[in-house]
Amino acid sequence: MNKLLLSAIYIYPIKSLGGASVTQSYIEERGLQFDRRWVLIDDQGVFITQRKYPLLSLLQVDVLDNQLKISHKDDPLETISFFIDQQTNQSFAVSIWDDLTMGFEVDPKVSEWFSRYMNFSVRLVKMDQGTKRHVDPKYATQNEIVSFADGYPCLIIGQSSLDQLNEKLNEPVRMDRFRPNFVFTGGEAHVEDTFKDFEMGGIQFFAVKPCARCVLITVNQQTAAKGAEPLKTLSKYRTFNNKIMFGQNLLHQGSGIIRVGMELHIKSTKEKILS
Repeated sequence: MNKLLLSAIYIYPIKSLGGASVTQSYIEERGLQFDRRWVLIDDQGVFITQRKYPLLSLLQVDVLDNQLKISHKDDPLETISFFIDQQTNQSFAVSIWDDLTMGFEVDPKVSEWFSRYMNFSVRLVKMDQGTKRHVDPKYATQNEIVSFADGYPCLIIGQSSLDQLNEKLNEPVRMDRFRPNFVFTGGEAHVEDTFKDFEMGGIQFFAVKPCARCVLITVNQQTAAKGAEPLKTLSKYRTFNNKIMFGQNLLHQGSGIIRVGMELHIKSTKEKILS
């Protein structure tokens, strides 16, 4: 196998909003620093997602000078920012799929800004450091915790996997459709299916579960337009147990800096679930 090199790192500070490409990031117990530490919820506490509201993709989130800055991709003047440690003492129950966890409202004025954008009442809440949301015990190895991500601290995809998909599409798609944390070069398409555990930057990673994809990947992250692809094409060759798989969910042990250019050192492998 040729070298597998980390080619991109992405964080998504506010769940289901635009992500940011970074050259390095500190990985903590919950995952990459700032990744999905905030989420929008409705009045019932249910998380707001691009699956239902594609216009969320047009809100770009960046971490700048100890602040989160949110700006509209088509209208840079439509923007708001707040300090990373900003939060009220008002807590709210947060429902993410089958999980119930807690979040603290950042600021009512920030929530009002998002409510105007969404045209209905939402709150922006932050996960407090003391909050412990646990990974599905069926896949956890050491009682790991996770942020407001769907289920796991990190997601990895090989560039070769996207390249193979784009060869099958009439119009190629970008990697941002799949919202990975890590992208690497080298290896054949879907070589990440064979990962069992690997080391990168002194951190141990464990590929515990293929990532089942949904309609979110049909949202163009630059325009918010929604279509049938690439889910339709993927369904023809990446379906397993009635789920469409693309990428690998990761658990990890340890903390430290992860940088673009680091090599993935594969420690052990498993059989591919799909060709």
